Amino acid sequence: MSEPSFAELYEQRYGEKLPHELDGPMAPGVASILNRRVVRQLESTPIEDGVMVQLLACAQSAPTKSDLQQYGIIIVEDSAKRETIHGWIPNMPFIATAGAFLVFCGDIRRNRRLGEIREHPHVNDNLDSFFNATVDGTLAMQCFILAADAAGLACTPVSYVRNHASKLAELLSMPAGVFPIAGLAVGYPKWGGKHSMRLPQSVVVHRDAYDDTNMPEDVASYDARRHANDPIPPEKQRHTDRYGVSDNCTWSEQISRQLSLPEREDFRAFIESQGFSLK
Repeated sequence: MSEPSFAELYEQRYGEKLPHELDGPMAPGVASILNRRVVRQLESTPIEDGVMVQLLACAQSAPTKSDLQQYGIIIVEDSAKRETIHGWIPNMPFIATAGAFLVFCGDIRRNRRLGEIREHPHVNDNLDSFFNATVDGTLAMQCFILAADAAGLACTPVSYVRNHASKLAELLSMPAGVFPIAGLAVGYPKWGGKHSMRLPQSVVVHRDAYDDTNMPEDVASYDARRHANDPIPPEKQRHTDRYGVSDNCTWSEQISRQLSLPEREDFRAFIESQGFSLK
């Protein structure tokens, strides 16, 4: 069976055809990224130690701001702790059952301590440091995910752990200067998964200046393509108690519903409790 072409993978990702003149050969590794799928059904088979070490090495191969390496990775091996986290997020059973569950963290504690050892003050507990640590940890997680895909594994990020940031920090003994970015369930996939159609490049990519003049029309077309291909069922529609069930719950309707109510209102207080000024 021949490998899919870029045009085929493009149409799969965006739901519309690639202009013929833009088709062409792909560099090694590009096809595997374009062919990424959403997989939430993961086997419970443990990840071999040797494989995990490789994936962690790939995570640490990510770019990092000024070589500060302001992130940490907690592998949650204790089954009771995993069950506790699952208890907070009961609609995600893979937290407890997948081959592995990790929490990627921002971490400025390490460099604070090194400053003490070197007898230099650490005066960067501000919003920029929080942002830098978040980006460092996120890049590391993405490199881990790409490596896991290459190894035949599947990953499911869990941003929902931030809804329970204080409890998670206590459970995993996160000291001041450390905060959760996201959880990550890792396992061998039970099925091939499905592609998640993305916004067209005309909406996301800007040239020389930000311009969203045509965004409403382009998103409306995307909504129609995505709904025809993968409609959002009633049980997955957001806030039906407020907005009701829609026969045409498009992507833009779904995300607008989600963002219409506040989320994680206590997260700032938690981050400040971890020693960040956020100024």
